[in-house]
Amino acid sequence: MQSIARTSLADSAADAIRTEIVRSRWPVGDKLPNEATLSQELSVSRGTVREAVRILVSQGFLETRQGSGTYVLSAVDTIGPLTMARRATLRDQFEARLALDAEAARLAAHRRTPEVIAELRRLLNERGNYDGCDKAAFVAKDFAFHKAVVAASQNSVLVNMYAFFSSIIGETIEATLGEELREPDMAAHASIVDAIETGDPDKAEAAVRRFMAPVLRDLERLLSS
Repeated sequence: MQSIARTSLADSAADAIRTEIVRSRWPVGDKLPNEATLSQELSVSRGTVREAVRILVSQGFLETRQGSGTYVLSAVDTIGPLTMARRATLRDQFEARLALDAEAARLAAHRRTPEVIAELRRLLNERGNYDGCDKAAFVAKDFAFHKAVVAASQNSVLVNMYAFFSSIIGETIEATLGEELREPDMAAHASIVDAIETGDPDKAEAAVRRFMAPVLRDLERLLSS
């Protein structure tokens, strides 16, 4: 691998490692060289290498095994589609999120259990209402709730898709914490859980669509102004 400048961020190190993975220097299943070796090859600190590995784990290229090391999980470049999704308009992102959330809610209603409903209510209570202070913490709690709804679908593809687009979904959540878009309140969130608990997929989907409708109307208004 070519050395990268010391001033580069962890993203640059991640790009360099990712390139070597895609080029099959380390096939799927292979163990990555240790931090010291990668640090020397890339001319960056071990801390930068650790952060680069975390980035690649989140992107699905690597997995870390406790006490064993870091292994190549996938050599498929998924960054291109994710970059294109990030360049999409906020309206497109919300509409795509609605498609995922609505179908997940339908399946969650069909497969709900008392334990799942209790967990959703716990996460919703933990989420609370945004008080204008720690935006990042609130986004994380709100995302945890919606991620749990998707997990309740028991559909591994939906779960993986939601994880793949987690950064974009986080951006859509954060976008509603400003002045132009209305953040759905606790009642709107609770209505999704209530609908899932009924076991009626149509009611669950309708609750998600009602939840998202005000945001989509605001976006249409902003785009047309």
